[in-house]
Amino acid sequence: MAFANAVPFGTVDVTELAAKLADETAELQLIDVREPDELAIAALPQFQNLPLSQASVWAPQIHAQLEADRETIVMCHHGMRSAQMCQWLAQQGFTNVKNLKGGIDAYSQVVDPAVPRY
Repeated sequence: MAFANAVPFGTVDVTELAAKLADETAELQLIDVREPDELAIAALPQFQNLPLSQASVWAPQIHAQLEADRETIVMCHHGMRSAQMCQWLAQQGFTNVKNLKGGIDAYSQVVDPAVPRY
């Protein structure tokens, strides 16, 4: 996944995510960029999996899969890969992209300890 000039994107912390997930009226696009073996350990069912390593497969259809103006929250293990995805989405014209600070690891520590840590 190649990145041109940096494009700004937002962030959301895990408590904000938990509130958004609890709000049944929220129209969110939720993307998890972790690998399938990571999802087998810990996952949030609301998230769609688009592994960063498989970008060549899903990237050409990204505008058919997602709405560019809808709030889009991206998650990974700690927040680094999801930041890369946020940057790429912003470069593709997505206007409301947010990186989950601390990733699923922070979600497990702060919001739901039933989500396994690894």
